[in-house]
Amino acid sequence: MIELKLPSMGADMDEGTLLEWKVKAGDIVKKGQVVAVVDTSKAAIDVESWQEGTVDELMIEPGEKIPVGTPMAILLEPGEAPAAVRHPRRVGRVPTAMEPISAAATGLARRRRISPAARKHAQEHGIDLETVDGTGPQDAVTLYDVEQAIARSEAAMSTAPPLDRLAQMRKVIASAMEHSKREIPHYYVSETIPLGKALAWLTVENGQRSIEERLLPAVLLLKAVAVTLKRFPELNGFYRQGSFAAARNVHLGVAISLRRGGLVAPALLDVDTKPPPQIMRELMDLTKRCRAGSLRSSELSEPTVTVTNLGDQGTTEVFGVIYPPQVALIGFGRITERPWAEDGGLKVMPAVTASLSADHRVSDGHRGARFLFELGDALQHPEELNR
Repeated sequence: MIELKLPSMGADMDEGTLLEWKVKAGDIVKKGQVVAVVDTSKAAIDVESWQEGTVDELMIEPGEKIPVGTPMAILLEPGEAPAAVRHPRRVGRVPTAMEPISAAATGLARRRRISPAARKHAQEHGIDLETVDGTGPQDAVTLYDVEQAIARSEAAMSTAPPLDRLAQMRKVIASAMEHSKREIPHYYVSETIPLGKALAWLTVENGQRSIEERLLPAVLLLKAVAVTLKRFPELNGFYRQGSFAAARNVHLGVAISLRRGGLVAPALLDVDTKPPPQIMRELMDLTKRCRAGSLRSSELSEPTVTVTNLGDQGTTEVFGVIYPPQVALIGFGRITERPWAEDGGLKVMPAVTASLSADHRVSDGHRGARFLFELGDALQHPEELNR
């Protein structure tokens, strides 16, 4: 028997509201399959199962708010028989905006009359029939009743004031950052990196590509960070329960600003092993889905380190706050032309200031400075990053 629990999707999440089940009792679930949609303070997130099995029981109902770690469903392992005694469903929950208060508060002790079409339609749309008032003969729940419940649910979700979500997002971000600054002994180092060779290589490379396939400078920065981190494992991993564990892979959390305000940092996976064109495609897809509110739980729980890039509209420097339980954050300011001394002469050079915020419990300023130096060196050989 396997308990499928609500996963943690970052240090700033401690609860979520189930919006919809994507599976039902009897379904076979594969590893990585989306099984539910959960609303968090930042977005509606597709929750994946990292176990394989057959759904025995769904323990949480749509509309229910639960803490991280709460069992949501029971899966049976291959060959395992269903349990003789079912797990008790959670009771006493607070009705949400999607539920009629009368139905949630009073319950329905008697057997409901529900038409087969209504039951099927409710199951397909994640509607809890216990919250639907029947208008058919002897209060039977009809297809019309379910359609009305679906309409109320969609209206409640679509009319939720954006400012309310933004205010909640700012609250949870502030809580996570407060925890970070209180618990993590930060240190900061920075380095100005010349980008003349990198941008010249990028110009030639993009000249061979269509407009849709051209690479952004950010892609080279991300690849250089990931490659360099392989030589500095103390900056790539997690500090939990008093000890540090280095991550085996480099999954870069990319800070993405949302159109209505707020910030999320979902993961680009295994960036050190991917060529720049693939990183570009995945970055564009991740940004698009992030701003559309279509992320997966693994994309929020997998980052091993975070990168924030202010781009053309940002300042020349940024010093970020570490996102626990990570132990480092790399920042890039705006690329600008600067006076640059080289080979005894002075010229104008495009350059970027890279910064590192790191955890003194795991590394020190000397190693942080070496990381930035080697990051800068990697960007002087862009052709080697194109693999």
